[in-house]
Amino acid sequence: MPYRSGESFAEAALPYRGWIIGGGVGLAALAGYVNVIALGVFAVPVSHMSGAVSRLGIDVATGNAADLGLVVLILVGFLLGAVVSGAIIGEPRLEPGRRYGSALMFEAAALAGAAALLAGGSRLGTPLIALACGTQNAMASSYYGLIIRTTHVTGIVTDLGMIAGQRLRGVRVECWKPALLLGLLGGFLVGGIAGQLAVERVGSTALAPAALGCFLGGFVYYRWRAAQRAR
Repeated sequence: MPYRSGESFAEAALPYRGWIIGGGVGLAALAGYVNVIALGVFAVPVSHMSGAVSRLGIDVATGNAADLGLVVLILVGFLLGAVVSGAIIGEPRLEPGRRYGSALMFEAAALAGAAALLAGGSRLGTPLIALACGTQNAMASSYYGLIIRTTHVTGIVTDLGMIAGQRLRGVRVECWKPALLLGLLGGFLVGGIAGQLAVERVGSTALAPAALGCFLGGFVYYRWRAAQRAR
């Protein structure tokens, strides 16, 4: 995670620090939740594309055309989600006041559509989950130089290991950094546990609460943004 020289996250994010950390952990939990549901339906992760690309390589090598088509749709869905997020927000730097509410509502619509398709027995709901994850992953790439991703944990685990190595060398590390990373990692894990429990009880319709929660989050942010602009 790169940081601008001489700039402290604690200083830059102070007015909204709690909201940023809480929102990041909540979004990580949402991604963990929907990713486990997709794994249960199609056995391919959709919150990041490494597994999907590996699956694509297997399908190409084995000539599994039927499976290959759906994997391609997952990749395209994730890409289109990022495109939509970039078009709505227009700036990778996380700043209060941008159109995150609209992006969250779009994500909610994608999850709702996926829930309807999967409940009807169609695996085409899986690319819609990827669309939602791509939208969320591109919502905010950085906050004053801090790289933020909420739909996968590879970078989080890497950064935690890097920080541990720095501490072994005697390098001073601000305590908020590992705390935030552990919060994101924990959120993704707890979301995955909740997703598995939900799938066992209600099946693919477990996506419906995720869609509702995402919509409510977007609506609350939209109202807050409107109030701020009115001032």
